[in-house]
Amino acid sequence: MTAPHGRTGTPTDATPGDTVAKVVRQWRAVHPDLDTGPMEIIGRINRCAALLQQAEDAPLRRAGLSRPEFDLLGALRRTGHELTPGELARETFSSGAAVTKRLKQLTERGLVERRGDTRDRRVAHVRLTDAGRALVDGVLPGQLAYETAVLSGLDASDQGELAALLGRLLARLEGRPGVPG
Repeated sequence: MTAPHGRTGTPTDATPGDTVAKVVRQWRAVHPDLDTGPMEIIGRINRCAALLQQAEDAPLRRAGLSRPEFDLLGALRRTGHELTPGELARETFSSGAAVTKRLKQLTERGLVERRGDTRDRRVAHVRLTDAGRALVDGVLPGQLAYETAVLSGLDASDQGELAALLGRLLARLEGRPGVPG
């Protein structure tokens, strides 16, 4: 083996049937001088993310929600308290303008309610309504059941290792202190 993800002994060699393996083989034919190792990892992460998102968005659409709307509702549900639009933007990695637009739609649908701050009229506090809470609580078990089914092909040890590796990668991408760089 020449390198962890070089031309021999690669993850692609171990999984010749996935879509990324085909893409990597094509790039190797065009650019045999380039190390496609990173593509084998990042490409698979991106492909898995796209397929998971597609499958998990279907029940959301049936519930009349977009992924970003569900993320806002989920942030309110999991924190268990009111949040400002700015806090929601940080929680959901969204822009302030996008959060404002989504909150308007969710308010019109009766899923969230806004109240002004008693000390600063420029600040709004957002909370779930009973209908919003029921919607999140109705959708989440199905999402988790799907994720459990997808991961059932990996044993507990592999799941733990994958979670740890992805956690380290995510922390590095998020620029967290203490992550080797």
